[in-house]
Amino acid sequence: MGRYIIRRVLIAIPTLIVISFVIYAILALAPIDPLSQFGADPRVPPEVRERIREALGLNQPWPIRYVKWMTSMFRADFGVSFMSHSPVIELIKQRLPNTLAVVGVAYVVGVLLGLPVGMISAVRRYSIFDHLSTTMAYVFFSLPTFFTGLLLIIIFGVKLRWFPFIYDSTLQIKDLASLTQQLRQSIMPIAVLGLFDTAVIARYVRAEMLEHLPLDYVRTARGKGLMERLVVLRHVLRNSLIPVVTLVALGIPTVFGGAIVTEQVFRVPGIGELLVSSISNGDIPVVATVVFIFAVLVVTFNLIADVLYGVLDPRIRYA
Repeated sequence: MGRYIIRRVLIAIPTLIVISFVIYAILALAPIDPLSQFGADPRVPPEVRERIREALGLNQPWPIRYVKWMTSMFRADFGVSFMSHSPVIELIKQRLPNTLAVVGVAYVVGVLLGLPVGMISAVRRYSIFDHLSTTMAYVFFSLPTFFTGLLLIIIFGVKLRWFPFIYDSTLQIKDLASLTQQLRQSIMPIAVLGLFDTAVIARYVRAEMLEHLPLDYVRTARGKGLMERLVVLRHVLRNSLIPVVTLVALGIPTVFGGAIVTEQVFRVPGIGELLVSSISNGDIPVVATVVFIFAVLVVTFNLIADVLYGVLDPRIRYA
């Protein structure tokens, strides 16, 4: 296992270098000018715009800028934003808590609800619970998150006025009242994303368990006199989780990337909102850093998922 992990890490290094090159090349060649807002302002003389371009390094060829960006990243320096002139890592640190408080919590809720719902639905196939959970799973899986978010805003934010629909990122938790306000403003975006994640995971768990329940090893376990609960948990669920692990592990990096649409709907100042605004402004350092960190997380959790395969199924061996 140790040799396999080392080999995968060594393969991941050139893979990430290629990914970083592609990301930076696409952003550099895209028809987006970070200084377009200055070009539209007649009060800014051309020589001033040229000095700004030179100060940002935009007068250099993009391959040179890519090499400088990569070498600085090896020193844990992710560059400076073109728009805010703040270090990119500081912008990410400011937005990440909001993303984790909404997207991260919603993903945890989705996993904690999706696993038991899918398991019970498979064990009690064609029951009332199975029909209801399957129907709701298809509904929340099919509806786009922006539609669900707008629906909740209209019902619970505008009509009933139970929850605020504009996220207040300046809110600081100092007492019980501020904690309650934080929970109230997070309920709707968490519900939107949590219901979607629950639907996806429940469908996968149900489908996998239905494939394993009729197999011979399950009948053998029951023939040995094991309790039905142990048969389901120790044998059926454990073997059914192998493909689900891939789904869950590869979904964790999306927590960092943020739910772009949902953050836009509820005005959550998270990583997703930062990425969208940076793309529209042509802020190459911010966009390249966020996308590259997302790629690193995808490669990392892909490796973690492969390792978990061996934990769930002892028959899987890595040379």
